[in-house]
Amino acid sequence: MTIYDHDVATLDGQQADLHQHQDRLALVVNVASKCGLTPQYEGLEKLHERYADRGFTVLGFPCNQFGAQEPGSAEEIQAFCSTTYGVTFPMYEKLDVNGDDRHPLYADLVEVPDAEGYTGDIRWNFEKFLVAPGGDVVARFSPLVEPDAPEVVAAIEANLPA
Repeated sequence: MTIYDHDVATLDGQQADLHQHQDRLALVVNVASKCGLTPQYEGLEKLHERYADRGFTVLGFPCNQFGAQEPGSAEEIQAFCSTTYGVTFPMYEKLDVNGDDRHPLYADLVEVPDAEGYTGDIRWNFEKFLVAPGGDVVARFSPLVEPDAPEVVAAIEANLPA
């Protein structure tokens, strides 16, 4: 089983098939609109645009578990992301990344260590997981690591499928 086998819905509530991304390199990120780290949307979009034609995508999963920083409806989240940051990467349903109601996708992701060896609960909004084509999680980055940080860019470039 890979991350692509989990059921998710798009931000507008339509059933989505993550398998459409299984041949691409994906950066899975739990996002929020009212967080001090929200400006990372800009860096995520730039990564998405820079590497999209080489088999890369960002996958955004809104989450309201950290300081209630994603209180909006799906429509409000979509409008905010597109008008404020020009987000074009796929956005999915709001979900829980920690706790009893943790989405199964994140139950798999939290087992992956970051560069310091941390595994377990998502620490805050904008924690990032780099998933290689085929579904292996090859890197985890702290929420404080910017999308354009050298270690993120190097990991992306080392794992691009094309």
